[in-house]
Amino acid sequence: MIRVLIADDQAIVRTGMAMILAAEDGIDVVAEAVDGVHAIEEAARHRPDVVLMDIRMPRLDGLDALRALTRPTAGHVPKVVMVTTFDDEEYVDTALRSGACGFVLKDSGPRLLAEAVRAAAVGDSLISPSVTVRLLRRLGAPGTRRAPDTDLSPREVDVVRLVAQGLTNAEISHALNITVGTVKSHLGNVQGKLAVRNRVEIAAWAWRVGLARTG
Repeated sequence: MIRVLIADDQAIVRTGMAMILAAEDGIDVVAEAVDGVHAIEEAARHRPDVVLMDIRMPRLDGLDALRALTRPTAGHVPKVVMVTTFDDEEYVDTALRSGACGFVLKDSGPRLLAEAVRAAAVGDSLISPSVTVRLLRRLGAPGTRRAPDTDLSPREVDVVRLVAQGLTNAEISHALNITVGTVKSHLGNVQGKLAVRNRVEIAAWAWRVGLARTG
């Protein structure tokens, strides 16, 4: 059972996310928090596996609460997924550098929210597709040069191309007719071969070398 803490200053948002996750097998919402200070207190009390953290909250914002929860000296370090209506690039960059395991927009839908929780629980990183594409715009238009020689297999190249287009693991699984577990296995292999940390860096590499082209 994945134990989840929801931190958001809006009661209607907390209630909505709790209802979505309550309908999911293997996920249990153990606590809610109304701001960053409260989130730190409740995380210490309930020791959740995953924290869904809003960014803009009173007393202490979500980014500062994230840093507190993921500091090296913390007794219990949950996986933190930032959930927000704000898709500003600086928020995403700061959240990922501060130890977030994912970044999901509040309008991403129930399926992506649950998938982000499951991914974080096993140490994976899930970023909303719209956020991924927005981040990669800073690299300019997709590259047109030939991809450098790598030891990526043809199937790994397929997976990388779809990651760069912003697809989730489930969508990649459907597109390539393989299991989600196989997608995760390919992504793990790709991270090792490219020496990158997460799917955003995989996508960035693909854009640089031209693999992000949909044609």
